[in-house]
Amino acid sequence: MRIIVDIMSGDHAPLEMLKGAVHAAAQPYAEGVDITLVGDESVIKKLAKENDLDISRFDIRHAEEVITMHDDPMAVMKEKNNSSLAEGLKMLSRGEGDAFVSCGNTGALFCGATLIVKRVKGIQRAAIGAILPLTTPFLLMDSGASVKINEDYMHQFAIMGSAYMKALYNVESPRVGMINNGSEETKGGELQLAAYPKLAESKYINFVGNVEGNQLAVGACDVAVCDGFVGNIVLKTVEGMGKMMSAELKSIFKSGLGGALAYLCVRKALKNFKKKFDSTEHGGAPILGISKTVIKAHGSSNAKAFANAIRQAISCEKTGVVDIIAREAQRLSEEKKKVSATEE
Repeated sequence: MRIIVDIMSGDHAPLEMLKGAVHAAAQPYAEGVDITLVGDESVIKKLAKENDLDISRFDIRHAEEVITMHDDPMAVMKEKNNSSLAEGLKMLSRGEGDAFVSCGNTGALFCGATLIVKRVKGIQRAAIGAILPLTTPFLLMDSGASVKINEDYMHQFAIMGSAYMKALYNVESPRVGMINNGSEETKGGELQLAAYPKLAESKYINFVGNVEGNQLAVGACDVAVCDGFVGNIVLKTVEGMGKMMSAELKSIFKSGLGGALAYLCVRKALKNFKKKFDSTEHGGAPILGISKTVIKAHGSSNAKAFANAIRQAISCEKTGVVDIIAREAQRLSEEKKKVSATEE
C-alpha cells in the first residue's frame, strides 16, 4: 500500500505536514505502508534537516506550486495543475498510490478528485463525510461540498455513509437520519419533502426519519444526511461550540484557588473528555464516492491531526470501503434497470 500526501497545503504547511507524515510512518498501523511526499523537494529536505526529521524512508515527488485557500477551485485543473495538490491527485489517478491526503483548498480538492480521479461508477455526486465527535460520533454527509442536491443524491449519500460507518466504525446497521427542522415527515423544504419517501422506502439503509439539530448531539443517528450548505453550518457550529466550551472550562479552573483545586480533582476525567470530543483524533474527512481513497484533512491541521488523517487513509484502504461503495452503487443501478424494464 502506498499513501500519497500533499506536504505543501494547509495553514501550517509544510512543517506540520512533514512532522505528521514522519510520526505516522513510525506507528504500528503504517507497517508495510509506503508514503510519497508531494511538494517542493528542496524545501522538504531543508525542513527535515533543520528539525532533525528522518525522511529516508519516503519517496519525494517534486511540485513547486501551491494552491492556496483563496484560489478558485478550478485552479487545480487550469493555472495550477502542477501544484502539489494536483500532482498528488494525478499520481493517484495513474495508479502510483492507493490513497491521497491533503489539507488543501476544499473546493479544489473536491473538483480535482471528481475530475481527475473520477467518481465510482453509478455515483452521481461525491460527498465529504465528516465525523462529528459528540456523545455518539456520527458521520455528516455532506459536510460542505455540494450546496444544491436532489433526493437521489441524498439517497446515495445515505448509502455511502452507511457503508463507511459499517467498514470503519463496525456499526452493524447504521441509523440514517435526515437533518430537518422537525421530526414529522411533512416538515422541511422541497428537498427534504422529496427525499423523505426515497429514504424511508430504501432497502439499502436503516432510515430512522428526520433528525432535528438538538438531537444530533445525543446520538439520534449514526449517519446524518443533508445538503452541503446545511452540513457545513452544522460542522462549523459544532467546532465553534467545542472551542467555546474549552475556553469556558479554562476560565473556570483559572478563576482562583478553588478552581485550581477543582482542576486537580477532575484532571484525568477532563483529559479523557477532551480527547473524546477532539476532532483531530478522527483525522480528516473522506470524499466518499470517488473511485479511490481521498482524505480532506482540516486546513488548520497540526502534526497530530495530519498523522491521524494518514492513519484514516490507511484504514480506508484496509477495510476496502471504496470497493464496498462501488458494489452498493452497482446494486442500485441494477435495481433501477429492473424497475425501468418492468414499467416499460
